[in-house]
Amino acid sequence: QVQLVESGGGLVQAGGSLRLSCAASGIVFSVYHMDWYRQAPGKQRELVATITSTLIPTYTDSVKGRFTISRDNAKNMLFLQMNSLKVEDTGIYYCRARATFGRRTEDYWGQGTQVTVSS
Repeated sequence: QVQLVESGGGLVQAGGSLRLSCAASGIVFSVYHMDWYRQAPGKQRELVATITSTLIPTYTDSVKGRFTISRDNAKNMLFLQMNSLKVEDTGIYYCRARATFGRRTEDYWGQGTQVTVSS
């Protein structure tokens, strides 16, 4: 059974930092591309950052220079270091694992962790 479990969310003041974690089980973690998404109240879920199976990170423009995505394949863990947080970073943060094996695509989501940034 595949599980992605996020943790590390919470309430923080603007300008502060949080580190999110996503623990994966039931998959060969190292071959999956891993994403962090977020969903703000009343808005669509958006892609925040990706780290590929080859360790290439990409970010949405609004978080570049503030957030860092990383992974520890030995521990099946995904991280998102969030610095200089802004009120608009508030939302539920989800991790996603995706991979394609021939014609088959696998796609898994965690349950999310709440991040609230106060002014």
